[in-house]
Formats: sequence, C-alpha cells, structure tokens
Amino acid sequence: MSEAKIRASQKALDFILPKITQQTVLGIGTGSTVNCFIELLATHKNTFKGVVSSSKASSDLIANYDIEEFELNDVNSVSFYIDGADEVSMEKDLIKGGGGAHTREKIVAAASESFICIADQSKFVDQLGQFPLPIEVAKVARSYVSRRIVGMGGLPEFRQNFITDLGNQIIDVRELDISNPKELEIKINAIPGVIDNGIFSINKPNEIFSD
Repeated sequence: MSEAKIRASQKALDFILPKITQQTVLGIGTGSTVNCFIELLATHKNTFKGVVSSSKASSDLIANYDIEEFELNDVNSVSFYIDGADEVSMEKDLIKGGGGAHTREKIVAAASESFICIADQSKFVDQLGQFPLPIEVAKVARSYVSRRIVGMGGLPEFRQNFITDLGNQIIDVRELDISNPKELEIKINAIPGVIDNGIFSINKPNEIFSD
C-alpha cells in the first residue's frame, strides 16, 4: 500500500471519527485507496454501527475485518460515503469505474448525507478525460450504445471478460470531450441501454482528501 494512499485515507478517517456514533452507518466505495481506508477503519469498528458496500470486492474485505454490513435498502440513512477516484478535476468532478462498480458507487454516494473522496495527487487533472470513461450498459444494447458514443466523438472499447456486480457489461470510452462533465453525464445516461456512466458531476464529493 502506497504511503500517499495511506496519508489520504488517514485524513478522511480523522475527519469522520469525531462525527460518528455507534448508530452511524458508513458507505464504503471500491478500489485500492478504499482498501487502505477499510484497513484503517477496522481499528475503530466498535465506534460505528456498520457499513453499506458498493461492490463485492469491498464486501469481501469488510467481512475479513468482521465489520457488519447492511444492504442499502435496509438502512434509513448513510452518514458518510467514502470512495476513491480514477480522475479528479479542480472543480471536484470525478471519473470513476476503473473497477467496474461505478453504478453501485453512484447510488450509495447519492443516498449518503456526505460524500468524501480520497485520492493521491496523481489522480488530479485540469480536465477529465485522460482516463477512459466507463459506461455500464445492458448486454443487449452494447453495440447500439457504442454507435451512439461514436456519433458523439468517442472511441468505445468493450471491456472483455468482465461482468459488473449488477450483471451488466462495460464499454470504456476514449477521446470524448468532457469539458462540461455534468452535461455529458446527463447526455450519456439518456441513451437507452445505458445503466450509468462513470462521470460524477451531478453528485460531486463534499470533501476531497489527498496526500
């Protein structure tokens, strides 16, 4: 685990610890930085009620630390959602989905009272788009959605041998103009067959902690 990820995770943990109680439910994202956060969080597992996870990978790690996990449908509120990012703009817009969990991540983030992003400095960019934009699609619509993306100037590539936790497929898109992230997020999600895309602009993080 890199020192930068540890430092960013520790900052996020220090921020939430004074604000949680034994009734607090936390939202947990996905990825290597979040894995670091889970390891740090586990030493304080008796100070909160449990977590809602955004992926099977995170759920497996959470189980290893004997932290109680809840389904989002079974909790009244999620106080803080903590997640990483593949890219972070100076305006707090994100690209997520390198691990293929961005739809569940977006749901838990939207359902939480506060969204906290942890990222090392290498993830910060002037404009989103260097990292390929993941789009989760229904299997039957993959080719149709890809053609629509080509019409928007993008270069889609089917993510081979990958199925999301929700049972869908992913296309990764390069060359899109993401100078207006919110507008593009809405436009892509309006294409029939798209489940959700990896732009997080409608629901930006409230706080960002880096190394």
